[in-house]
Amino acid sequence: MSQLKNGSSQCLWTSICIVLLVMSTARGAVSTNYKEALTKSLLYFEAQRSGKLPPNQRVTWRGDSALRDGSDVHVDLTGGYYDAGDNMKFGFPLAFMTTMLAWSNIEMASQLKAHQEQENALAALKWATDFLIKAHPEPNVLYGQVGDGNSDHGCWMRPEDMTTPRPSFRIDAQHPGSDLAGETAAAMAAASIAFAPSDEAYAKILIGHAKDLFEFAKAYPGIYQNSITNAGGFYASSGYEDELLWAAAWLHRATNDKIYLDYLTQASGTGGPRTVFAWDDKFVGAQVLVAKLALEGKVESNGKIAEYKSMAEQFICNCAQKGSNNVKKTPGGLLYFLPWNNLQYTAAASFVLSAYSKYLEGAKASIQCPNGALQASDLLGLARSQVDYILGSNPQNMSYMVGVGTNYPKKPHHRAASIVSITKDNTPVTCSEGFDAWFNNPAPNPNVLMGAVVGGPNDNDVYGDERTDYQHAEPAPATAAPFVGVLAAVA
Repeated sequence: MSQLKNGSSQCLWTSICIVLLVMSTARGAVSTNYKEALTKSLLYFEAQRSGKLPPNQRVTWRGDSALRDGSDVHVDLTGGYYDAGDNMKFGFPLAFMTTMLAWSNIEMASQLKAHQEQENALAALKWATDFLIKAHPEPNVLYGQVGDGNSDHGCWMRPEDMTTPRPSFRIDAQHPGSDLAGETAAAMAAASIAFAPSDEAYAKILIGHAKDLFEFAKAYPGIYQNSITNAGGFYASSGYEDELLWAAAWLHRATNDKIYLDYLTQASGTGGPRTVFAWDDKFVGAQVLVAKLALEGKVESNGKIAEYKSMAEQFICNCAQKGSNNVKKTPGGLLYFLPWNNLQYTAAASFVLSAYSKYLEGAKASIQCPNGALQASDLLGLARSQVDYILGSNPQNMSYMVGVGTNYPKKPHHRAASIVSITKDNTPVTCSEGFDAWFNNPAPNPNVLMGAVVGGPNDNDVYGDERTDYQHAEPAPATAAPFVGVLAAVA
């Protein structure tokens, strides 16, 4: 009897040990996965680089490209990042990407440092801001696009040997663009905070540009695609009020100057409740930055300030399924906002959750939602669940970040990645040859676009991995930038 009892208890203990071992191994794998994903997410930015590549370039299948950008207007517009899977430089989403990458660098500085990625994260940011500085040669002049969107999209070419036209487009006093100028002001102001601890002189240059751009945006109101009409078919802006609030919030955080806080409190509105946070809608970002001031006790939480905070928290409650207009979730648990490149919205929302979790923790506060309270840990937990889904804990068991895990998208919609590297074969690939030989090729991309996050699955958790499906298979820097911060927060 006693032998049997001992045997069964031994068996029970062995089972428990195995379960615990499996659980701890799984946990270890996930946390290693976060660190690996963080490292790879920063490699993705190197794959997107335009211009003369630096000696320490780690993504070696890419080469120098677009070295004459800006020559048509006698301004050096080389550098910066290509947009998504094409060879365009669209200033509007590029500036938003820069603001979000700066915010990731600011809010998660200690985590980036702990994971030895702070230097790479700041280098990725500087590649963007160096370009934006060049694109702003005079106070009321900002270059907002390089390349012709239609001819670029009509060809499938490597950036290194593309032959499509590279016209430069600008906004100025006669051709305004408050949204583009405002977003670029936000980017410069946020980046100035990120660089201040390591490079004060550079931070001062950035804040100078930010102040000028904000004044330009206010003095000459207008929607930028009315001035840069070519951008309208690709990144049309729905208005400029959000960019001006967002820019004012960042300028206030960077300078602590009351004129920017006054702009926020005297604005006609706070944006009201929002359903997304993205390249064309920054109201949530501005609301969160003002809420931070209130939580830290730097401003009285009443009137307009309280309204900003309430709107920020409504968005968070809806993401956490405790609001009055909850964000849709797929059966597998992914926050699902819109069909085209949904993961850009999930990444940005997850960043908001991660940052707000930090603010709540610092203030020892919680959020009272219509359907229950939310603690700081709930917000970070929800952000982590979204990261886990994106990295493979989903019904397809697929990582939507290229190069992470074994099952990840092999055919992202991306010109440079899908054509043989110029370092392996420098025979020029023409406009139509690219489509015939590479775009329509059923084989996986020859170059692994490490760290890229694709558009993601549909609302039923299904993903087809087809290069032709740009709505789901095309990665974008605007997705990667906030995701850097989220990965750093959970790693």
